Amino acid sequence: MTLAPQRRFVTPQPDETLEALAARALPGEPLEAAMEQIRGWNLHIFAMRRPRGLMLGSDVVFVEAPLA
Repeated sequence: MTLAPQRRFVTPQPDETLEALAARALPGEPLEAAMEQIRGWNLHIFAMRRPRGLMLGSDVVFVEAPLA
């Protein structure tokens, strides 16, 4: 049995901001574009959590689009 491909993700480091996470996880992308992609792929963090965008060390932050 082989494992199915998994969507890439990272976990935030202590006190890491979205900007720092985007720069670390998507270094080849312009910063603003990387931040928008991460927001769009992680609505569980950026739309539903209060305060909005608060990242916890236990969060799974997806850094690629959903696999089809």
